[in-house]
Amino acid sequence: MSPATKISSGSTKRSAAADTHPEETPFEALAGICSVLVVGLFILTFLAQNYVIPSGSMENTLLVGDHLVVDRITLIPPASWMPLIRYREPRRGDVVVFFKPVYQPGIDQTDADGTPQYTQLVKRLIGVPGDHIHLRNGIVIVDGVAQPVGFAQPTTTDNFNEFLDDFPAIPPAGVPGATESWAVSFPSYIQGGDLVVPPGMYFMMGDNRHNSLDSRYWGFVPRANIIGRPLFNYWSFEAADGQLEQTGFGHKLAWFGHVLVHFFPDTRWKRTFHIVH
Repeated sequence: MSPATKISSGSTKRSAAADTHPEETPFEALAGICSVLVVGLFILTFLAQNYVIPSGSMENTLLVGDHLVVDRITLIPPASWMPLIRYREPRRGDVVVFFKPVYQPGIDQTDADGTPQYTQLVKRLIGVPGDHIHLRNGIVIVDGVAQPVGFAQPTTTDNFNEFLDDFPAIPPAGVPGATESWAVSFPSYIQGGDLVVPPGMYFMMGDNRHNSLDSRYWGFVPRANIIGRPLFNYWSFEAADGQLEQTGFGHKLAWFGHVLVHFFPDTRWKRTFHIVH
């Protein structure tokens, strides 16, 4: 018998032996599925999060309908029980997801029982503790140094707004969207025409600076409110500003049907796996 025949014969025997292995029991199959679900739940709870962009406050960095994977580990306070994780403090220029520090009736949503929800937002971190910030004609100046514009919406003679573009020249009292508490405490943070970021706090702004309710309106974000930072865009689907914020079963059902019908033409394929920076 030739060597090739021997190999073939041995392979047949192994195949026959494999066929005699007992089939997976329903309990084993269920245990496997549960293991996958537990791992997935751990990742979504502790390591990563799915986040959908509902408004245009970060255009053109992030678009309405972008679906992001958010890193929930790097920016959280270090924990001794996870020594292998690389932690770091939030940095100026980071795009971060955080809990809005205030609840604004008429703007933010409530739970079914009427309990206020502290909205999750995504903005760019403009100022870290100790920074002296002001805007002149829309240009952010930190500690006397003008910051790169990047993807931020430019200020022109047509869109210039004195409160938004020459901040903090005008106190936010009376400005639509500004909170009363921020209007009261605002002057205490002004030194020499600059807004000084206090310890443990951060100053956030949207890249679409003329269409963004951010720290200029409601103040600083505490360190504990920072959830993480977006890593990449895994799917982007065209949607109107505010369309994804609509609630109610009817709206959700209609949107689901719209996605099914328009999935291929309205998916922004070029933004798939787009890195957020």
